[in-house]
Amino acid sequence: MVASTVILSILTGTAGLLVLLEPGEPPPAAPISSASGTTERPAKPKSFGSGTLGPWQNLSNHISPEDDIREVLRFNGIFLFGDSIAVQDGAALEKLMRNRTGDSVAVHNWSGQPTAAAVDALADWERRFGLPSRIVMAVGSNDVFDPPAFAAQVERAMRIAGPSRTVYWVNVHVSRSRQPAAVRAADLANSAWVNQQLEQTAVRHPNLRIVRWAEHLATQPDAAKYLRDGVHTSPLGQTARNTLILQALLGR
Repeated sequence: MVASTVILSILTGTAGLLVLLEPGEPPPAAPISSASGTTERPAKPKSFGSGTLGPWQNLSNHISPEDDIREVLRFNGIFLFGDSIAVQDGAALEKLMRNRTGDSVAVHNWSGQPTAAAVDALADWERRFGLPSRIVMAVGSNDVFDPPAFAAQVERAMRIAGPSRTVYWVNVHVSRSRQPAAVRAADLANSAWVNQQLEQTAVRHPNLRIVRWAEHLATQPDAAKYLRDGVHTSPLGQTARNTLILQALLGR
């Protein structure tokens, strides 16, 4: 789940990126490649207070090799589609799943990607490999830049998955600590907007299960201990978020 100055929120270690422009500034003048590989010049987006999602296609990613994808599918493991938080936390989640349930995980995690791009990847894997019975969608944080686009992508993901598979969707919390107070407030409002759309879609699709990361953070006396920048997890947050995903997969 944002002469012009482009701000790239670059994180250390294995963390991914949220890419944004300053609120109210125009998108880059040069064409950027869409998730489908076509090149197009984006129209000027409407501002929702969080800024504008910038080019993300060359950012860090972790995508399982084809042999691993087919092996996971053969044993009906788990497919995970995520953004920069999953790039950072995915390896620990894979290890947790192997140790606790014996399930293997194939991942398509790409820093900065909005939900539309993750659903494009889901559609591509469905066409090329098929899908297992459980799919984890850990995307939506980059949709705070354009919240109205989110609902249609969740609906599209559910159509691709079909009614016989269970989709576990991690909801979002974004409040970037390095941004001004007005942007942090917009981030939170847009996160709530994204999460509301997820709730509304779950009413129509009983096989959509929400992993309630935002609610977990809201119950903590000091949520800042779980997030090192208002978005990406600290070590404590990584353990908590991955445990929530595991518990959802176990039906708890």
